[in-house]
Amino acid sequence: MWTPSECYPDPSVEILDPRFRGLVETHAAVERLAQGMRWAEGPVWFGDQRCLIWSDIPNDRLMRFEEETGAVGVFRRGGFTNGNTRDRQGRLISCQHGARAVVRTEFDGALTVLADRFEGKRLNSPNDVVVKSDGSVWFTDPTFGISTYYEGSIAEPELPTNVYRIDGTSGRMSCVIAGIDQPNGLCFSPDEKRLYVVESGARPRRIHVFDVTDDGEGVANGRVFADAGPEGTPDGFRCDVKGNLWAGWGVGEGLNGVRVFAPDGDVIGHVHLPERCANLCFGGRHRTRLFMAASQSLYALHVRVQGAPYF
Repeated sequence: MWTPSECYPDPSVEILDPRFRGLVETHAAVERLAQGMRWAEGPVWFGDQRCLIWSDIPNDRLMRFEEETGAVGVFRRGGFTNGNTRDRQGRLISCQHGARAVVRTEFDGALTVLADRFEGKRLNSPNDVVVKSDGSVWFTDPTFGISTYYEGSIAEPELPTNVYRIDGTSGRMSCVIAGIDQPNGLCFSPDEKRLYVVESGARPRRIHVFDVTDDGEGVANGRVFADAGPEGTPDGFRCDVKGNLWAGWGVGEGLNGVRVFAPDGDVIGHVHLPERCANLCFGGRHRTRLFMAASQSLYALHVRVQGAPYF
């Protein structure tokens, strides 16, 4: 049974490299904010409302946490939503297993489908999504949501597992990365010159990094950024303003939580949790509160470094 630390610094925040020491608060501890999910995913911060939205995929609902009051409730039901982010206008962008689509929530609550097909074929089950500063929407499309009824519905894939880009002006959709086995989490470096992508179908699992092309519409020079080892399981992640990569991690004792990588790929720290962390984001008034969606719970940790703006 997990219990919060009664002393500072929290022993669950493990410093593996001196570079990590300056990123974490010495007078902060991991907090459990909510329980009762079946598979928590896709947290996204709404600073204008001081709230966090995240997914509970098997329960087919989006959840909402109010930072000021600590209240937790259901934001919306339906869609078997996975990854979420916001666009440059502040609208919620979501990956839905149920509709096999990327959708946008308009300010009046209506849903607009941004993509559900490519070259006439249905997408598999969009998983994670980020929005670049030019307004383009980038997302991964593995088959997890059509492989069982637990997080969607069983269906035969019509497309390979690719990474796609939706142009922010024309809405034109293009495949930017092919050949990755079950692409999962993705994020840009703070300067948007790098794109990180998890390959969940590989053994060992890997985090790839690509250089974004000068026109901002594609990637090149793909290489392995991190090998997760025989048991490591990276999932969703985000960068801080210094370019460090904070990755949801598992599986098993000593692995569950968040693993932190320096821009050169060195492991510098680990935030240990009692559950596998699927995804995370930075939020709070100054983007210095790390929110972690981990299996059946939502956790948070105040840190010193700001998260890179992602909308």
